Amino acid sequence: MGIKEEVYYEGGPHIGDLIFNVLLAFTVICLPLTVGAIARAIWLRYRITDRRISVTGGWQGRDRTDIIYSEVIKVAKIPRGLGFWGDIVVTLKDRSRLELRAMPNFRDVSDYIAQKAADKTGRSVEAIAP
Repeated sequence: MGIKEEVYYEGGPHIGDLIFNVLLAFTVICLPLTVGAIARAIWLRYRITDRRISVTGGWQGRDRTDIIYSEVIKVAKIPRGLGFWGDIVVTLKDRSRLELRAMPNFRDVSDYIAQKAADKTGRSVEAIAP
């Protein structure tokens, strides 16, 4: 029997990221961006709970990364798509970074991650916004 987790967000990247990049496909120069957006839309999934952040992605969704909030030291958010979606960069104690690309409702999600990390570590987590 596992430990119960309260899910805050579960899903994939924002659909606007896919639409925007598909529209850019009409210019041949942006074709790699379109392929990346399609791969993200198909295989990338986020799960943010009260205990951890899980990212499932990679080729055919075979890679999974889990981090716990006590490892987080900094959260940065970058708006994309006129602010409808954005990227979140979570920096860990060992200075490695986890990028959450095209996250819908990214402002609330980054605030939630920073708050949970601050609760677990007992100190404020640096939240950076542009």
